[in-house]
Amino acid sequence: MKILVKGAGDLATGIASRLYHAGHQIIMTEIQVPLTVRRTVALSRAVYEQEAVVEDMKGILVSSMEEAENVLNDGNIAVVIDPEAEIKDTYQPDVIVDAILAKKNLGTKITDAPFVIGVGPGFTAGEDCNCVIETKRGHTLGRVIWEGSAIANTGIPGNIGGYTIERLIRASADGMMEPKAAIGDLVEKGQMVAVTGGKPVYAQMRGIVRGMLQSDVKVTEGLKIGDIDARCEKEHCQTISDKARAIGGGVLEAIAGFEKMKGRYAIAVLAAGASVRFGGEKLMAEVDGKPMYRHMLEKLQAFSGFEQVIVTGSKQIAKDAAALGIQTVKNQNPELGISYSLKLALSRLREQNPNLQGILFSVCDQPGLKAATIQKILNEGNLHKNHIICVGHGGKRGNPVLWGNIYFEELMESEGDVGGKQIIKKHEKRLRIVETDEKELKDIDRRDDFM
Repeated sequence: MKILVKGAGDLATGIASRLYHAGHQIIMTEIQVPLTVRRTVALSRAVYEQEAVVEDMKGILVSSMEEAENVLNDGNIAVVIDPEAEIKDTYQPDVIVDAILAKKNLGTKITDAPFVIGVGPGFTAGEDCNCVIETKRGHTLGRVIWEGSAIANTGIPGNIGGYTIERLIRASADGMMEPKAAIGDLVEKGQMVAVTGGKPVYAQMRGIVRGMLQSDVKVTEGLKIGDIDARCEKEHCQTISDKARAIGGGVLEAIAGFEKMKGRYAIAVLAAGASVRFGGEKLMAEVDGKPMYRHMLEKLQAFSGFEQVIVTGSKQIAKDAAALGIQTVKNQNPELGISYSLKLALSRLREQNPNLQGILFSVCDQPGLKAATIQKILNEGNLHKNHIICVGHGGKRGNPVLWGNIYFEELMESEGDVGGKQIIKKHEKRLRIVETDEKELKDIDRRDDFM
């Protein structure tokens, strides 16, 4: 797959290593002056050295997409100075991994690529990315988070060899960086290891210098400019860390799952009901400042890696869907029930892709439904093929529902508004439920449902 990694520091390089060895194509972006402390194991070094080798990977600095393609074709990793990651518009990656590690989101959106991963604090799965990778050392390091965020930054580094804060080397004043110790040097507590802004910086512990900023970099007081490792293993200075590999493993896990689903699953939205119980055009009713149907259309933007159709008789809904790249299947007979809409969508999607393994069917009258829940349903279906996956809360079941392809023929024979429920009842043992909260499950059938 084509992958864009934002950032090329040591942790981003650990991620790139996992992806590179899994056979993916990688472009990495960086700022003009990288402040990577563990620069001997970071491809960001290519920014000021033109090339950087980390273990068996080579990163090469490029200035255009044409140069990047040549680097990729040679089996290497392209590094580009591109703080805003504008190269994504020409590269058009399958996946974007934000590994800047800024402890906040600097502008990544869930719609930037078919699949977007946020690394560390500052991201929320289902809102600005499809998933988040935990970066805090400990029991959950490298975990893939499908709803919510990573553990917030505490400002205290992880414990290595019995040391935390003491490991860090910080600038003593604003000014230019002058290293007095090199990466790989053994230093003693109290030894001068750098000068910043003309003021000395002293080691807070004994150990090996595992990271140190390059000389002549402008720094600010308190900025991390290096780190010391009590384990005193010189090899650690030249190899990717356990932490970086664990985080990279989480990224690889998430991408592998997406790769298995891409092109094999589709999403169909049913929006052609007669709204009899509502007493009017229900989907045009305003919810949180926009028409009800817009909530679902906008959530679909997080899943551009999947084929999508919406079944509707509304010209307005069809127009808005087309503007978002969602194809419309017209239904001028809403009185035939939801099964008719379902069959229209199923026929279109199967015609376009006979090899579909599953289709997720959703509706437009559940404005509380979260993108994260849609993602979890797709994940569950990918792990449990030939099952029926639906959402539920407190014993109550509802939409969306993901149907494996072994049920397609039965769905084509369903009738009215209860066809799907009858099939579920018949295959109860193959039903899997993704738990959600009551608000997500609630659909709007009557005007008083807004209360």
